[in-house]
Amino acid sequence: MMDDLQEYLAQSATGHKNLCPRQVLGVRMGRYAARLLGFDPKQVEKRLLVIVETDGCFATGVSTATRCTIGSRNLRIEDLGKAAATFTDTKLRRSVRIAPSAESRSLAERYAPEVPDRWEAMLEGYQRIPDELLFSWQPVELLTSIEAIFSKPGVRTACQVCGEEIINEREVVRGEQVLCRSCAGFSYYSPATAQTLSVVDLQPAHQVAEPLHGASTPGKNGNPATPGRSS
Repeated sequence: MMDDLQEYLAQSATGHKNLCPRQVLGVRMGRYAARLLGFDPKQVEKRLLVIVETDGCFATGVSTATRCTIGSRNLRIEDLGKAAATFTDTKLRRSVRIAPSAESRSLAERYAPEVPDRWEAMLEGYQRIPDELLFSWQPVELLTSIEAIFSKPGVRTACQVCGEEIINEREVVRGEQVLCRSCAGFSYYSPATAQTLSVVDLQPAHQVAEPLHGASTPGKNGNPATPGRSS
């Protein structure tokens, strides 16, 4: 079992500069979800929907363990800033939400007492803590139906305001007007004005701006001289 875990962790680390505690949590959580829902961890992508509550290293770990990806449309991000996720069996319509237990960080130091560094202790400890102590979980129900999340393949329309194509049934219908979510008032951006857009904003991508005063100078191979570590 430990060799199997190490295989998943090695796969997760390939997309990052190194393995970090949040990747370990993501991999362990994905495997735990498979056990709770009665899946073979290597086959869950055929019927599993995962909604992850943050992006970054943790999401990579979950994706590695479940084989669910954004490109396959069975991994979704609802960015709540939490290292938690909801796993749904789309055939049996069962969902569980899993999060790290409140004691997970303190337990990590207990399960890796030989490691003096707190970050390293979490990296090692999260691999050793039993699932039942590392995580808390509860059955949940999705507020959006599975059918609405995945939508009908091949369905497309166009916004009657901006003219852009809309796929996956994400249009908003108001009266007889079909709108994209941006034109309906749910946009995450606004057009830049002449006052806010400058020549610097439009410089070609190959032109590298001068580093800010006081910024760290890249070391060898372009890596920062003092990289940070996530926990």
